[in-house]
Order: sequence, then C-alpha cells, then structure tokens
Amino acid sequence: MSDPTRASDTPMPVEVESGKSYFWCACGLSQSQPFCDGSHKGTDFTPVKYEATESKRVFFCGCKSTASQPLCDGSHN
Repeated sequence: MSDPTRASDTPMPVEVESGKSYFWCACGLSQSQPFCDGSHKGTDFTPVKYEATESKRVFFCGCKSTASQPLCDGSHN
C-alpha cells in the first residue's frame, strides 16, 4: 500500500451533528477535505466512517498520518 497524500499540516475542525455519519478521506486526494469525494478510486485507500454520537466540534486529521483515524492525534507535529 502506498502512503497517503498529506492534505494539510494542521487538523481540520468540523462541527458534527449527533446521529450523522461522516466519511473521512484517507487518501488525501479529495478536493472536499477532510471528507471523501471518491478521489480514492483506483487506489488501495477507502474512506473511514465517523459516526457522531453527540453534536460538537471534532478535529479530523489533515496529514493522514494519525493512528486514531479519522481524528487528529498530533502526528502532524
């Protein structure tokens, strides 16, 4: 498997809604970061589903190196 493309050097804050699902871009190629737009087609990557259990701000990983996909764990540092 190849390495993902680094989409950002910082985490991406998003206000999520309780009960809603979000699909995080794991490949880094999406034009609608941090979410998947299908750009991974033809690669070994697949989007990662995030289900919001409460409405709040979360920080999605932008560098695509996090060990806690899809959320930032500070790997960009």
